[in-house]
Amino acid sequence: MCIAIITTAHPEYPLIILNNRDEYLHRPTQEATWWPAPDSNILGGYDLHRPAHGTWLGVTRQGRIAVLTNYREENEEFVIGARSRGLIPNAWLKADSNETTELFAKTMIERDGVKGVGGFSLCYGIAQDVVQPGGKGLAIISNRTPDVQHLIRLGAERNETCALSNAAYGDRSWPKVVNGEQWTQAAVEESVKNHETRDQLVERLLGVLSTDTMPKQKENEDWDMYLNQLRHSVFIPECNRDHLDEHKMPAHEVGDVVKHRAVDATSGCYGTQKQIVILVDRQGKMFYLERTLFDNDALPVEKGKGDRTFEFQIEGWNSDTAPLSAKC
Repeated sequence: MCIAIITTAHPEYPLIILNNRDEYLHRPTQEATWWPAPDSNILGGYDLHRPAHGTWLGVTRQGRIAVLTNYREENEEFVIGARSRGLIPNAWLKADSNETTELFAKTMIERDGVKGVGGFSLCYGIAQDVVQPGGKGLAIISNRTPDVQHLIRLGAERNETCALSNAAYGDRSWPKVVNGEQWTQAAVEESVKNHETRDQLVERLLGVLSTDTMPKQKENEDWDMYLNQLRHSVFIPECNRDHLDEHKMPAHEVGDVVKHRAVDATSGCYGTQKQIVILVDRQGKMFYLERTLFDNDALPVEKGKGDRTFEFQIEGWNSDTAPLSAKC
């Protein structure tokens, strides 16, 4: 039940992106890094469980941004896909520099790029289209987007805060979406009022991502039923560890050596595994922080010890056209 929150409400950082990656904690994940060649312009973590090595969130030195959330499907037709959803943000991040959000959407829709995967929503675009005047903002495409004319846009206006989780964009029945937007807007306004430094702002935003309003699991409540409660909380505390042994894969023997039982990467312990804060300032400098809360053995990481930060100037940025002020 991941969440992505996008806000244009800060005058010094006209684009801010917050993300919680909620996942089964034994699912192996590459920590945020610059990707190996030939994709060394891409920054982000990626999945190590499926060979596609798809990502849920990534950026590029040229300002491309992609963040994906899975879709909680009711229709069995859409639940499981043969292709990894992580290939979809990968496709945008690796796209030719001339490919616009509209062309990308057209390609994905008309050439079955959104077919054969589980339900998803992808928020994508370039930072310049949010920060610089006249930009179209970011776009949202899903496996239900019928055509380019129905492409959803967000972030084209100042003082806008939007959230996307594991439902259709605009679904206000999810408390984590409504609360996430309200808390982020309030956090930015309070930070601006107090003239906080960047680090203070980041800590305040991490506080939003760490807000736990998760209902407690009832006695004898089935795990699959309890999953529906995850829509209530921006932060998902560690769940289902008590039942971890039930989700271990069978042991097997090699000669006289009995290997340890491997843990199924898509069941067992679940929770917020990683938190990401991205800031883009008016001069086109991007700050990227990833905080890891659990390692690949599902063991808690001491606060701050799993932090990775990156700063870089977006290539080709035209500072002369950056807005001089922003309403907040």
